[in-house]
Amino acid sequence: MAAPMDSAEETCTREPAGLRRRKKEPVSEANATTAPESREEAECEVSLLPRSFWLTRIVLLRAIAAIYFVAFLVAFHQNKQLIGDRGLLPCKLYLKNIKQYFGGKIGLEAVSHAPTLLWLLDWSRMDTHLDNIALVGLAISFFILVTGCSNMIFMVTLWILYHSLVAVGQIWYSFGWESQVLETGFLGIFLCPLWTLSRIPQRTPPSGIVVWAFRWLIFRIMIGAGLIKIRGDQCWRDLTCMDYHYQTQPVPNSLAYYMHRNPWWFHQFETLFNHFIELIVPFFIFLGRRMCLINGILQILFQVLLILSGNLSFLNWLTIVPSIACFDDASLGFLFSSKEGSVKHQVSKIQTEKSAGGGPSKTYGCYVRQLVHLSLGVLIIFLSVPVVLNLLSSKQVMNTSFNPLKIVNTYGAFGSITRERTEVVLQGTSSLDPNDPGAVWEEYEFKCKPGNLTRSPCVITPYHYRLDWLMWFAAFQTYEQNEWMIHLAGKLLANDRSASSLIAVNPFYERESPRWIRGEHFRYKFSRPWGTHASEGRWWIRKRIGPYFPPLNLPGLKKYFQSRSWPLPVSKRDQRQ
Repeated sequence: MAAPMDSAEETCTREPAGLRRRKKEPVSEANATTAPESREEAECEVSLLPRSFWLTRIVLLRAIAAIYFVAFLVAFHQNKQLIGDRGLLPCKLYLKNIKQYFGGKIGLEAVSHAPTLLWLLDWSRMDTHLDNIALVGLAISFFILVTGCSNMIFMVTLWILYHSLVAVGQIWYSFGWESQVLETGFLGIFLCPLWTLSRIPQRTPPSGIVVWAFRWLIFRIMIGAGLIKIRGDQCWRDLTCMDYHYQTQPVPNSLAYYMHRNPWWFHQFETLFNHFIELIVPFFIFLGRRMCLINGILQILFQVLLILSGNLSFLNWLTIVPSIACFDDASLGFLFSSKEGSVKHQVSKIQTEKSAGGGPSKTYGCYVRQLVHLSLGVLIIFLSVPVVLNLLSSKQVMNTSFNPLKIVNTYGAFGSITRERTEVVLQGTSSLDPNDPGAVWEEYEFKCKPGNLTRSPCVITPYHYRLDWLMWFAAFQTYEQNEWMIHLAGKLLANDRSASSLIAVNPFYERESPRWIRGEHFRYKFSRPWGTHASEGRWWIRKRIGPYFPPLNLPGLKKYFQSRSWPLPVSKRDQRQ
């Protein structure tokens, strides 16, 4: 018996060929033969049934691969300078300290504290290992992104590789999106067949358990973010947080400059809309297919707005990924071609066979796969218990993992909002006496963080400058809490090439190394569009607060570096001496 038309058939209505010709301009027989009806058949639309997720799986895999690709690209460009052999916080020293803490042995406790492949590798070639991990991750994620197909082997490899970086990344990898990448990537493992590389592996249909695991993830992300705001800063309850956010966020972009000047009532509407999206809309997931689709649409649009108004790493792009699980094949069909032989056609045939009671017979492997998915569901429920208790607690914490593998985590963002923006500006001088009033201090310019008053705010998302991000945190802390900043200053005193690659402008790089470097503390705020400062080309106005750290030179840093087992950089001036 044929399947009903609305289930999965091709919908293409044709008129008799002779009637079509009479309706059109006369054409020669030669032209007519170049447009056979088979071409029209290849362009027929294909309607798909709801509540199947073949196309959803393809979109999810490509989205996960895109996030992995960006994350490994950031790692390849920056990890050697941040955690390499001569990095600001060398991961080799970090692993040695962990090993020493757990009795000088690489046992289960040490590995569970920092689960990384680097335990198994030669630590004398750490830079090479960091590069190789990033390159392998880039290659695999690029393949999945282009082809739209993967298997469990590839996805497990990506997850292990990135876990290996997060485990030794220390403060550079200490933010919620790193755990979110790992949780999202872990779920991606169970989207795929074990070995097969096919976009539509007919014997391994997408599991509803995995789809709901992604939905549970986006639910927790948004609810966690909403609750931490309501319980955190008073301005979220007073609807005034958006008065400050655009100016004080870690790395503002140029649109944030203008959004900051919106009227107060618009900022209040933004805050209310934020609460609606984070605290109300996530429950739509559990209210049937249509409401789940609405949740997916609203969550993606909300993340797009955040992407447009700031440079929050790849966080917002990553948060879009689990929202894709709110859509089924019927709702995502418009993204795919309807040509004969396309994946959309393949899904249509599968649905038609299933509705007619056909389809491939189940094998032993199918039952094993179902058992694996059931076990995954039980694991997620078990690991979600402390997460849910944390969400219900009045002492909620955000961006925390309750298990060393970061499989199920708790999330949150901007639980508190800073009212003023402060920046640390590094300055160097060639003067012999740093206290000389006539000493000329020249500023180092970072790639994206505010510094030069006339440089427009950057747009880098989804790419991420880890040093710039940490400079934002350091500005409302002290240099004692951020020892890596003194390490950076020491490297810049020697015109170290790797450290200089992390910043945009080293005024001494093509010259003699500076004799002294100091950190100055400034208060920054946006200039007024079309105001006096803006007419002079200034995006920012700043006022000095005071010194952040005193003038430093290499001889004075010798004991400081030795106590931390950091190699003391040597400037060209010192080499000559």
